[in-house]
Amino acid sequence: MAVELGGVSVRHGTVVAVDEISSRIGVGERVALVGPSGAGKTTLLALTAGLVRPTGGEVAVFGTDLSTLTGRRLRRHRSRVGLVGQHLELALALRVVHNVNAGRLGRWSTLPALASLVRPAGREGVVGVLDAVGLGDRVDARTGDLSGGERQRVAVARVLRQRPDLLLADEPTSSVDPAFSDRVMGLLTSPDARGVDGQPRTVVVSAHDPQLARRHVDRMIGLRDGRVTFDRPAGEVTDDELTDLYR
Repeated sequence: MAVELGGVSVRHGTVVAVDEISSRIGVGERVALVGPSGAGKTTLLALTAGLVRPTGGEVAVFGTDLSTLTGRRLRRHRSRVGLVGQHLELALALRVVHNVNAGRLGRWSTLPALASLVRPAGREGVVGVLDAVGLGDRVDARTGDLSGGERQRVAVARVLRQRPDLLLADEPTSSVDPAFSDRVMGLLTSPDARGVDGQPRTVVVSAHDPQLARRHVDRMIGLRDGRVTFDRPAGEVTDDELTDLYR
């Protein structure tokens, strides 16, 4: 299994963000988390990324309980997991090429990483992923000079450059033009994608547009008030169910 959630809960005082959710996601599966704002989608992604500790239950990724990871094992785990978060985590003062190359830092030693700040390594590969998201001509632009949608596409290019075994994306097309949204979602959820070690990539994406997500994933998990309302193949989820979920 790529991801195993066992009775996971996250509570902030009296507020319950995630309420005893159990789920299993297989290697190579493409899964969309859908539901209204505050349903628990972002918290579930943060749990899976190891950025948030559960107040109850367990989270395992590729068979390893995340609570047991420290030091080198934790760094190895993070190099296998790619995240496109809502805040993007881009260095706005740096050029686009450096932000995209940051996807590989977890696999580089200190000296090559520092040298790449002077002479960017793997420039051809960087241009390739930027071309894929429609930004090939912005490789040397200052990231802070880009629009919000362009920055979101840089974050997508960064995770494509990383080639993670597990890709987590939190509303990755929320600021992207409709013309590019389908293209970006297709890049993230491509069934042919492989991690850097060659295994099929597992994808979990939080979607603000459930109709867009349904076209690109194998499975949809509906969330409301921190609980699972449905968990089924995407082709079996009806429009009425989605309407009820967001009502």
